[in-house]
Amino acid sequence: MSEKIESFRDLNVYKLAVELQQEIFVLTKKFPKEELYSLTNQIRGSSRSIGANIAEAWQKRLYAAHFVSKLSDADAERAETQHWLDTSVKCEYMSPKEQRALLEKCRKIGRMLGKMMAEPEKWCNQFQKT
Repeated sequence: MSEKIESFRDLNVYKLAVELQQEIFVLTKKFPKEELYSLTNQIRGSSRSIGANIAEAWQKRLYAAHFVSKLSDADAERAETQHWLDTSVKCEYMSPKEQRALLEKCRKIGRMLGKMMAEPEKWCNQFQKT
């Protein structure tokens, strides 16, 4: 972590999560209308929750345990998103190629979250109460 992080918006993991959610949003526009309140809603919701939980984690970094807990929530939402991506392919709403690209972003987010959870002091100690 070399650059100064002033907001959750500066975190590379947050930026990647937003990129993932937007790609999923665009892809799900072609899902059948009967899936709007089920699969479409589920995958959009879980993908959006990844970034939301990262933002919450950033605000809770005064306490490492709270920070890690919210990052863990983000990681759980990432896993749920992977499940819905699998379902989307099985239902033939998305191609395996589209899924692979999204799953690679999920894996990258997972690795980044894992590093943050393994060393929360790197993120929490920079918090200075003003």
